[in-house]
Amino acid sequence: MKTLLWLALAASMPVLARGQIYTTSTGEISFHSHTFLEDIDAVNQHVYAAIDPGKKNMAFILRMKGFNFKRKLMQEHFNENYVESDKYPNASFEGTFTGELDKSKEGSYPVTVKGKMTIHGVTRDVEAPGTMVIKDGNILGTATFKLNPADYKIDIPALVREKIEKENTVNVKIECKPKS
Repeated sequence: MKTLLWLALAASMPVLARGQIYTTSTGEISFHSHTFLEDIDAVNQHVYAAIDPGKKNMAFILRMKGFNFKRKLMQEHFNENYVESDKYPNASFEGTFTGELDKSKEGSYPVTVKGKMTIHGVTRDVEAPGTMVIKDGNILGTATFKLNPADYKIDIPALVREKIEKENTVNVKIECKPKS
């Protein structure tokens, strides 16, 4: 499975083929939904990511079934009823970032991430502020943005619609190391 995901990531990002590439298979994407009825939190710690700082390109891919919820019933509903993980097993992002990033100097660099996000078979343009930190020769990237399930044709049944926020907060954390 790991090899298949890396092949998919590599195929989706041919522009990453040159220059020093930084990668990880242990990135983390989490989301939070808050309503007066219920909080919903999920974390996926198996995010495959690649960054080419020279070309300012980046990509990630993750398996939707990799999200873990506090309550198993939420996880089951998420996979079977909402994101239809068997039909749409992966989510991905392919894009660029702006801002100056000096790999030779440790520090924190503000960036703007912009590209194409694909979830539930729907691809949309996204843009979010983020931060890249150069530390010990690695790149640590973070970003937070809002995601509306309806934008990705994820249908929330009326029975539970009041329990799910219209826009969910998504947090991305990756620590990429130079690829040998």
